[in-house]
Amino acid sequence: MFNRKKFKFNRNKERQIDEEVLKPLYSNLEKNTEVLNFLYEDCSDVIFRSFVIADQIKAQLVYIKGMSNIEEIDSNVLTPLMQQTDQKSVNPRLLIEQRVSVAEITKIESFDTCVEQLSVGNPILLLDGDQQGYALGLAKWEKRAIEEPSGELVVRGPREGFTESVEVNTSLLRRKIKSPQLKMKTLKVGSYTQTTIMITYIQDLSDETLIEEITQRIKRIDIDGILESGYIEELIQDNSYSPFPQVLVTERPDTAVSNLLEGRVVIVVDGTPFVLIAPTTFYSLFQSGEDYYHHFIISTATRWLRFLFLFISLLLPSLYVAVITYHQEMVPTTLLLTMVDSREAIPFPALVEALLMEITFEGLREAGLRLPKQVGAAVSIVGALVIGQAAVAAGLVSDPMVMVVALTGIASFTIPRYNIAIPFRLLRFPIMLLAGTFGLLGIMIGLLAIIIHLSTLRSFGVPYLSPMAPMKRRDLKDTLIRAPLWKLNTRPHLTGEYNKYRQSSNQKPFPEKESGEE
Repeated sequence: MFNRKKFKFNRNKERQIDEEVLKPLYSNLEKNTEVLNFLYEDCSDVIFRSFVIADQIKAQLVYIKGMSNIEEIDSNVLTPLMQQTDQKSVNPRLLIEQRVSVAEITKIESFDTCVEQLSVGNPILLLDGDQQGYALGLAKWEKRAIEEPSGELVVRGPREGFTESVEVNTSLLRRKIKSPQLKMKTLKVGSYTQTTIMITYIQDLSDETLIEEITQRIKRIDIDGILESGYIEELIQDNSYSPFPQVLVTERPDTAVSNLLEGRVVIVVDGTPFVLIAPTTFYSLFQSGEDYYHHFIISTATRWLRFLFLFISLLLPSLYVAVITYHQEMVPTTLLLTMVDSREAIPFPALVEALLMEITFEGLREAGLRLPKQVGAAVSIVGALVIGQAAVAAGLVSDPMVMVVALTGIASFTIPRYNIAIPFRLLRFPIMLLAGTFGLLGIMIGLLAIIIHLSTLRSFGVPYLSPMAPMKRRDLKDTLIRAPLWKLNTRPHLTGEYNKYRQSSNQKPFPEKESGEE
């Protein structure tokens, strides 16, 4: 039963906590300790350590167990400060500067700053008679080592990926961009989680209007907590009802850096290895960092292959349903006789057969993702083989349909980014329904609807189909094709003012000799 009195008491207590947090520190150590004890009531992991500095000044050290380096606290803070001195009166601030061997010491003057520093693992040192405290940079917690991202594997390229620590992720960016022009703005989002958000950009390459727009959109977020960058992505995108991603997501530092050098903005969220890149375009989602590490002819051929298999994954089941149902004259006679013979004992129309197989395949794929890695791949492959063969033997589906679904599944795996592959997997089903109802005309209606929708999308003001629509010839060098690096002289023009040239125009290897030169 709902207890109104208890609820009212909790709301009053919450309001009281908010009021206390906003107050400045007192000069009385007991008052400061009392407030912090009130704020961290029933928090057994918050440790309060009372001691006396040089046998003269009372002090309080507050830290969170498991988030602070206890060994460093003992050796570099407590031990030197508790040593006696020959002086009759000591200056505690001077004593801290002389004895505390900690690289980072931040002065704090309010309780909200105390809470913020404690939450990230930094111990707080409070002195009696001093209205100023000290946050000691001794945070230490377990974090995952830098590994190769499992979702963006490459044959050639760096093997390092982002981790869940925002400090590690920003350091990976700093290692690659050593210029002080790389700027990082810090925001806190989430009334309870106070998640750190880093807005990263290169000054003079990114448009100031774009940076301000992204900053304002993030500041407008009023939510209890941010647990993953997907929260930020959904709350700042232009069209929330579109299934197509309007922000690029990556785990690879080299991909993030390449986008920074093109004038985009990278959003790093603490607690997740997935960083956000804005703005993005439809064609950027089909590019891979590996495209720039191979020869441009190989990269161009790979991109054409991706787009070819994109259409196969989207349209192949629908084309099969349309041809079998309405347009048999389009199939060669010999092949048509084979297909008719295989479908002779099938009790369902082609549309029901296709929907049955596609839903089963998607279920197997999802099951393979959720199962443990040791058995996930085996279950998905064996399950597809066994179920497909059993369905054919039972007369539920035909052999050509099994082949069509298999080719469709393989084609969907060639799309380099998971978040752009999902919308096309979902759109496959309504297009199949249109194909089963209207034939090829239904497929054309579905394609036109998708193209119209993509044409209306924007990513922070940038047209989603740019540079194709609207046409920007200079930027076409890095869309369907990947021109040689020595031809990519200009950056893509995204929004507002931009730094046009990124390299010298004389980058072609082995330039032709001038006439008369031997």
